[in-house]
Amino acid sequence: MSARPLADVWQERMIALGATVQAAAVVKQVARLGLVREPATSNVLLASVLELNPASVDAMYPNREELRFGLENLLLQVGPSKNKDMEVTRYVVGILALERRLSRSASQMQQLGQRLQQLHRQKYQFNFADDTIVATMAGIYSDLISPLAKPLKINGHPAILQQPSQQNLIRALLLSGVRNAVLWRQLGGRRRHFIWYQSRIVRTVQQLLKELPLPSEPLS
Repeated sequence: MSARPLADVWQERMIALGATVQAAAVVKQVARLGLVREPATSNVLLASVLELNPASVDAMYPNREELRFGLENLLLQVGPSKNKDMEVTRYVVGILALERRLSRSASQMQQLGQRLQQLHRQKYQFNFADDTIVATMAGIYSDLISPLAKPLKINGHPAILQQPSQQNLIRALLLSGVRNAVLWRQLGGRRRHFIWYQSRIVRTVQQLLKELPLPSEPLS
């Protein structure tokens, strides 16, 4: 089997990284507004947690338009713009740090796999309600991911952050961020790329965004 073109590999990496950034940006929305402006931006992330063995990145994200928000935020963070969102950056850095610690713990990875298999059965065999699935994701994050490092401090409106449903959604989104950070690393993504390949990241994300339909166009 011939190797895939390097451009395709970089596109896959940026899709995974864009999803990670999208998780961070949506967490900010929830914490500050108590809602997700575009539900599709959170739904696609939560669905990714349930993709245990995707055949490919395209199979995991068949509609890349749903990751536009994350790709735009990724470009904002790594591109030449001076209007960077340091809060989103902090969340992404925290998510990547959690993923690194997780990847170094075989026991945590094994437990995570078992819990995700249970979650998959709850969703697709027993048809648990969406709120229950989100609460289960939040529990997985609290039990297995959060203890790996110093708790990630989330800024937001205190009245929102005190609501159990919003706490669950934020933790479930952070779990999705870690899940996509794992995918990013599996595809060869490394922290050093932000230093040595920044221009390649920018070009790849710009190309991905260019290939998306215009927001006003109906999606096929």
